[in-house]
Amino acid sequence: MARPRSPVRMVAWVVTASLAGALALASCGGGSTSISDDSRNQADWTWKLPAFFPTPKVPESNPMTPEKVELGRFLFYDRRLSGNGTQACASCHLQAKAFTDGLPTAVGSTGEAHPRNAQGLANVAYHATLTWANPSLVTLEKQMETPLFGTDPIEMGVNDDNKQDILNRLAADADYPGRFAQAYPGQRDAITWSHVIQAIAAFQRSLISGHSKYDRYLRGTATLTASEERGMNLFFGEKAECFHCHSSFNFNDQIVHAGSRIVETPFHNTGLYNIGGTGAFPEPNRGVFELTHLAKDMGMFRAPSLRNVEVTGPYMHDGSIATLPEVLAFYAAGGRHITSGPHAGDGRASPLKNDFITLIDLNAQEQADIVAFLTTLTDHDFLTNPRFADPFAASPQPPSQP
Repeated sequence: MARPRSPVRMVAWVVTASLAGALALASCGGGSTSISDDSRNQADWTWKLPAFFPTPKVPESNPMTPEKVELGRFLFYDRRLSGNGTQACASCHLQAKAFTDGLPTAVGSTGEAHPRNAQGLANVAYHATLTWANPSLVTLEKQMETPLFGTDPIEMGVNDDNKQDILNRLAADADYPGRFAQAYPGQRDAITWSHVIQAIAAFQRSLISGHSKYDRYLRGTATLTASEERGMNLFFGEKAECFHCHSSFNFNDQIVHAGSRIVETPFHNTGLYNIGGTGAFPEPNRGVFELTHLAKDMGMFRAPSLRNVEVTGPYMHDGSIATLPEVLAFYAAGGRHITSGPHAGDGRASPLKNDFITLIDLNAQEQADIVAFLTTLTDHDFLTNPRFADPFAASPQPPSQP
């Protein structure tokens, strides 16, 4: 196995390995490590995980099986799952964009705009919380109730008037009864909302991304350019401070896996807004404050994973920063200064901003180097993997009757 040669590469290697838990490498020189978990909730599933990735945590109530994951893939891409038959989960989570949608904020099946940016689903199995600013949503099964059944805003538009009609659509399909029977054997009425949610959650947990150029570099099978290596040094160093919120193997700071004993769920105010000099954020997008109404939670949002960040723009919780260079300039400035309009205020001076968000002396070349390093986190295999792709792409879906 190739050994890391630079001090920063060694730091990155050690940080990644330590956060992965007790994970043994089955072979040297790269590739995936297949890990079989003999616990009850994963007995019929073999994880194919990159080196240094721990076994994901799976609820005992929703064990992983190949049949359930494949059913979930079909449901994830099926527009008939929305109330009016026009939108699928995949409408806001495109594989080529690491399961984001490329829009500043998402748009629901009725055309209603969501106040927040659609988050990526790569390695979502490891996320300790599952939305931008709700510490209580910690399982994919529970989180999925919001886009399916939520009314403010309406996303998939499932409600009491159409819930049974949607299940009837699935039951009338030539393929789904058999798929549900395979995923939930021995159950007389397998086509239920509970099973729909469980299957989609299982598919989402299978979305593992860990074969980027950076991952190959850690395994000694790829070489970074001079700019990428300088960017890595800055990223993991004290000058740029990036690693404080993005140091795990998943490049975020909220991680949970099968071996987790203590799970931390920090949220951060980055100085994106400071309306009127009070630290305020625009309604209804005020972070954890929307739930707690505590002043200290104003503007507190989860730090997203930076894996595949090259393709997940626009950025921030409201999609208000368009490009990665602009994101770097924002952090280098220590916040955003909005000079006019209803959101005017100097985020650099926000009284509620995270202590790590300060003016950083990064010149244009250093910022460009960090951006170059971030592009090494793009996993092109993940973005094109047929196991995660639209099963209806080869033949159009049948029309749905709302």
